[in-house]
Amino acid sequence: MDEENEGLALYSFAMIPKDATASALELARRVLAIEADAVRALIARLDERFLAAVSLILACKGRVIVSGIGKSGHVARKIASTMSSTGTPAYFVHPAEASHGDLGMIQRDDVFIGISYSGESDELLQILPLVRRQGAKLIVMTGSAQSSLAREADVFLDAGVAQEACPLNLAPTASTTAALALGDALAVALLDARGFSADDFARSHPGGALGRKLLTHVADVMRSGADVPKVSGRAMLKEAILEMTRGRIGMTAVLDASGKVCGIFTDGDLRRALATIADLSATRVTDVMSTAPRSIRPEALAAEAVQVMETHKVNQLLVVDARDELVGALNMHDLFRAKVI
Repeated sequence: MDEENEGLALYSFAMIPKDATASALELARRVLAIEADAVRALIARLDERFLAAVSLILACKGRVIVSGIGKSGHVARKIASTMSSTGTPAYFVHPAEASHGDLGMIQRDDVFIGISYSGESDELLQILPLVRRQGAKLIVMTGSAQSSLAREADVFLDAGVAQEACPLNLAPTASTTAALALGDALAVALLDARGFSADDFARSHPGGALGRKLLTHVADVMRSGADVPKVSGRAMLKEAILEMTRGRIGMTAVLDASGKVCGIFTDGDLRRALATIADLSATRVTDVMSTAPRSIRPEALAAEAVQVMETHKVNQLLVVDARDELVGALNMHDLFRAKVI
């Protein structure tokens, strides 16, 4: 640990009284255990009601609206976001704003998911009759089957927990974790039922590292045309070295008489030739090249090129088409520049 980070750690630790450090760790572990148990308990309670919720959303011709107040509202926003990014169009509506005009966003073909641990949130109860009047279907996620919200639901999802992780058993902790996990389970079940693929996921995540890995293909980052160093199999070693230097990619492809790849000559091959061959001027490139070089298709994902390079411990790849004809080349630096790595 460097001095700056070490000093920060000592300062942070010093903020906790000595007699409280053990209890702080014990309490933190207890919180995690309670929340883990709360999520685990949901497993046994998943039944036909969960399947009914999935069916209701799959049959939905409109959008999924997720709503909640307070901490449940934060959970609702995350569930709507997760659904939207995994093939189920959804958005969050604040229940208080809904009663002041936003209710017009809800249509008869929609499915409304209301989240409230008590099942008695005034803001949600106030708009439920209007949601019903619009004709939207209602899924309620709450901790009480006897609550007012649960009784109004087309489908009730039990998100009850034995206790909150808060020492006072008051602050929403385990209950919000359970609701969040149940929402994730619903989103993933819908993803699977829709046959949502990695390509579909990439289309909804075009930005950032995730989008680059899922959307960038080899053809997007490879060198092509005159930028691809290549020599004939009849070329002498000197010509191959000059071409490799011109290409500035640490290699040159070697082509046979029909124009197909028959080998690759790399910096490593050159070093080995210098160590073993006395007369380089009389040497052909085919005498020192590596045969059966690693290659990849242009339509492959750039992330696959990274995997091939790392697996076979090479820094360059030739790009060939279905007829094994050279169409491009790339090295690790090209992938770094494209921010695929």
